[in-house]
Amino acid sequence: MKFANKVVGRLAAGLMLTTALLGTQALAEGKTFGLIVNNMAFPYNVVLADGFTAALAASGDKAVVLDSKMSMETQANQIDDLIAQKVDGIAFMPNDSLAVTALVDKVAEAGIPIVSAAVPVGDPNVNPVDYAYPNLNALVATQDVLAGHVAGVYAASVLPKDREVKIAVVEGAPGFSVVKQRQEGFEAALTEGGIQFKIVSSQASDWTPESGEAICQNALTANPDLDAIFSHADDMALGCAKAISAAGSSARLIATGGGSALGAVAIKDGEIEASVCTQPGLIGDLSAKELQKAAADPANAAKGQYVTYEMVALTKENVDSCPQW
Repeated sequence: MKFANKVVGRLAAGLMLTTALLGTQALAEGKTFGLIVNNMAFPYNVVLADGFTAALAASGDKAVVLDSKMSMETQANQIDDLIAQKVDGIAFMPNDSLAVTALVDKVAEAGIPIVSAAVPVGDPNVNPVDYAYPNLNALVATQDVLAGHVAGVYAASVLPKDREVKIAVVEGAPGFSVVKQRQEGFEAALTEGGIQFKIVSSQASDWTPESGEAICQNALTANPDLDAIFSHADDMALGCAKAISAAGSSARLIATGGGSALGAVAIKDGEIEASVCTQPGLIGDLSAKELQKAAADPANAAKGQYVTYEMVALTKENVDSCPQW
């Protein structure tokens, strides 16, 4: 299995949720870029927006950040508004990977650079994880097969190899491409590591700690001798940790999609054994920089690029090395 492993940058962070300002003269001379976030209620997305606005501000450019609140209709209207405003580039987090292809085509036809941040454009069930829709200048995202693989490599290093181990899975929400991708990478790493395993339960969540707790309660009731639980994100693992404690289970709790502040505390407290550092702020930063490059020469800008970054497993020893969100 080949995993993408490129593009590392430093996250310039700050709590900027709307327009980035560098003073009247800078605004007059700089370019304006739009960012449509799928929901600003999620800390991950807020930090992504922070990274985007910070990168632009550092160059004297301006960011217009919009919240589509998970509505495709709202997102489509916001795309139209940004085109009408003749912004110099648009980054967005698609609400529906398939439905947004027409929006990307519309932006490209208007001659405006466009980048997809964190979420692919096109059918994730058909396209490979590193596929970038041709009319995008770039897809900037976590390589989620790799994210699952990093978690699996850690799991393979601590699980027994002399018998079949029982594993329960707390999936992400249905319809998200990362569910299939993170699980694929996790299982591949276990096999590569010589682990004999059986997935005894696998249930979809709604990305919340509450759903993680309920799913893990059910899994532990049905399989009290679980060896491990794999959570597709830190948030569900936080709830799952409560279920493990209440059941007096010795199951190892390993997550991916990590890097949250609460997740870091849980790792330090031993409630989550390990997770994987994902960096929404860096995705925002790199998305802004790809737009700036494209806007400098739109007629000759690169198209269909896939941009990602390196990931590491997080444990008590190194959890503070991951920029928190």
